[in-house]
Amino acid sequence: MNLSFFPLPFPFLFFIFNLVSACHVADRNALLAFKSAITADPSGILTSWKPALDCCTWAGVTCNIPNRVTSLSLYGQPDRPNAFLSGTISNSLSSLPYLDGIYLVNLRNISGPFPLSLFKLPKLLFVYIENNKLSGQLPAAIGNMTQLEALSVEGNRFTGPIPSSISKLTRLTQLKLGSNLLTGSIPIGIQHLKSLTFLSLERNRFTGSVPDIWGSFPELRILRLSHNKLTGIIPHTISSLAPKLNYLELGHNLITGNIPDFLGNFRALDTLDLSSNYISGVVPKSFRNLTKIFNLDLSRNSLVDPFPELFVKGIESLDLSYNKFHLGKIPKWVTSSPIIYSLKLAKCGIKMKMDDWKPTQTYFYDYIDVSENEISGSPVGLLNRTDYLVGFWAAGNKLNFKLQDLRIVKRLKYLDLSRNLVSGKVPGGVVGLEKLNVSYNHLCGRLPATKFPATSFLGNDCLCGPPLPPCK
Repeated sequence: MNLSFFPLPFPFLFFIFNLVSACHVADRNALLAFKSAITADPSGILTSWKPALDCCTWAGVTCNIPNRVTSLSLYGQPDRPNAFLSGTISNSLSSLPYLDGIYLVNLRNISGPFPLSLFKLPKLLFVYIENNKLSGQLPAAIGNMTQLEALSVEGNRFTGPIPSSISKLTRLTQLKLGSNLLTGSIPIGIQHLKSLTFLSLERNRFTGSVPDIWGSFPELRILRLSHNKLTGIIPHTISSLAPKLNYLELGHNLITGNIPDFLGNFRALDTLDLSSNYISGVVPKSFRNLTKIFNLDLSRNSLVDPFPELFVKGIESLDLSYNKFHLGKIPKWVTSSPIIYSLKLAKCGIKMKMDDWKPTQTYFYDYIDVSENEISGSPVGLLNRTDYLVGFWAAGNKLNFKLQDLRIVKRLKYLDLSRNLVSGKVPGGVVGLEKLNVSYNHLCGRLPATKFPATSFLGNDCLCGPPLPPCK
């Protein structure tokens, strides 16, 4: 029937429009069942989920097909303590046949096993269930979700091995299983996921060697394997990732051997983290080719001199601490960086006067750690130039200045000047710090009222007052 021949009253037209636009009743009921499995919502994330309202207008619900729910996106806010959801993921989600994306991120208290309801969603392409409390093993049936393009369950409590069936998810561009409790070795079958651009297995309990499978990933941009118990050397097939890889993170493992010379060919590299391993030998001269690198962390290994001069245009974060380097001075390419915010050169054999170090900029500096070197002079000229420093560590040097000359800015939270030659009084400005250590210096006078333990002040000439003995 052609309605254009019959003039209809406006309320009836509005009624007809609502029938067309309102979400499907089965989808609405499925979402309400999901809501009923939520036991706590203190910040009202699901407040708009009311039966009288069109569910396509509910917060986090998208209907890209008329009447049908195609996406569920619920996000907590880590900086707001009450912005979370408690409860489980209802099996009712299996009644959303057009769902192509589910995003349950930073909700913190969502618990239970991997939701089996997802296996019944033929159009599902994107699964991001991150930073919750899901637990148990990843089911072997996960390999049946062959249509998936992205799978992320980072930040949960999954245990056991990665199912070998994961190798069937050949359409994946992102696989993120980091920050769980997964064990076993990294399955060789991952090499079948040739479309991956992002692979994160970090912060688990994986053992065995780093698999030699990396020639299978022509599009990989991000590889994160840090904070596991991986052994052996850095495999040669990683060299095939050189054209496009931006992030290579292998830190906090049990990796041995030398740094391969081929890492100097990674000209697109933004971040290289090899920290806290058992890597020995020298840093290859080929590192001079890493002109675009912004974050370099080689700390806590057994690397030796000479450290090559780099030609980076602007390093943001550098950590060479606790190796066997004898740098002598802070490198020129560090001093001239216009964007550096974190510099950590603890126990790097630096012998210089702090007054002589004049970096191009101090504005962006957040963290400076030059502990356990032979640095003399005063840091006052440097530190009083910045309002944004968060932490300064210089323990075990020969710094000689009056502590009250140091301007304690509001953002400063960590200050360690222990085992130096610092004199004067402890200023009241230290009250706002989170951690302070000025022990074993030449400080004197009454301490300001602080929350710090006596160990922060021991070994000085004549400090007194709580938490030390009373002043005479």
